[in-house]
Amino acid sequence: MRDPRARTHSAPLAKDAPRAGDGNDWLPCAAPETMRHRAAMLERIRAFFAAAGVLEVETPILSRRGVTDPALESLSLMCPAPGQGSIGEHRLYLQTSPEAPMKRLLAAGSGPIYQICKVFRGGERGRFHHPEFTMLEWYRPGWDYGRLMEEVADLVRVVLQRPAMPMERLRYRDLFLDRLGLDPWEAAPQSLRAVAADIGMPDADRLELERDAWLDLLLALSLEPRLGRGCLSFVYDYPPSQAAMARIQRADEDHVGAAFAQRFELYIEGLELANGFQELTDAAEQGARFVRDLAERHRRDLAATPPDERLLAALGSGMPSASGVAIGLDRLLMIATGAGHIDEVLAFPLERA
Repeated sequence: MRDPRARTHSAPLAKDAPRAGDGNDWLPCAAPETMRHRAAMLERIRAFFAAAGVLEVETPILSRRGVTDPALESLSLMCPAPGQGSIGEHRLYLQTSPEAPMKRLLAAGSGPIYQICKVFRGGERGRFHHPEFTMLEWYRPGWDYGRLMEEVADLVRVVLQRPAMPMERLRYRDLFLDRLGLDPWEAAPQSLRAVAADIGMPDADRLELERDAWLDLLLALSLEPRLGRGCLSFVYDYPPSQAAMARIQRADEDHVGAAFAQRFELYIEGLELANGFQELTDAAEQGARFVRDLAERHRRDLAATPPDERLLAALGSGMPSASGVAIGLDRLLMIATGAGHIDEVLAFPLERA
């Protein structure tokens, strides 16, 4: 539950993001009690993984390679070129996720690993978004993503101190069929637009979007708000076009001849908290996805980012079969404390940094 005590040492929090220069912007947004909640959350996470025999690791925040995913925007900076007497600068990228270096550790034989770190994404600011946020990411060699969902649920129950919190699993395709009456594998963009208009999406009749963009909108505006109400809702088996870095499974009888991405997301109280994969370990397929990502970035007039050749080399060396997941810890802390805005769980959000 939300802590009822007043913030005696924090500046008043506006409904939206705090404004710089209001006279009190030197003060933290997060209340002292919230900062104690954060410390306790991190302590519980580390105790959970210590008991499970998962090694905590640390990898670089800065990299010579950015993310190619067209849905993500890397933040970068220019640094002097290394080496005595060198001339010029080179670009370094702030990580959007520690995924690539952690997979390199897996390929080198690390065994199960986890990391708590800061990650950075451009163009993200709002009630549930901040360009700098805290991520928990972990990998389980030899596990499938179904088993990982169980561990995610166990961890979240420990962090939230809700040991009896129920869990449900919903296939992505079934979710759309049952609640919107459409097949996300088969529906044309015009059909998705019609459904969007029927549920009252503003300007739906004027939007020109591709299938995945329509699916994302319908999920966010119509389906997500009803997920995880009093429980842990895992949505899994996504369209292949939304695989990101997950493996694609060929058709089975439950999917009526359709391939699907072995991917899942976790929702609690309508808020997305985690994104997990049965990890892609095929270097050739990963390289082909990088090429497709860069082509799509070019089509959208987005900055080209160099793909991670070291990741491809690690996959090529024989990364073990593994499942992996990332959880946004600031959002999880929002659930734990009842916060209504991400700034309430951050000491100094961007406007006060």
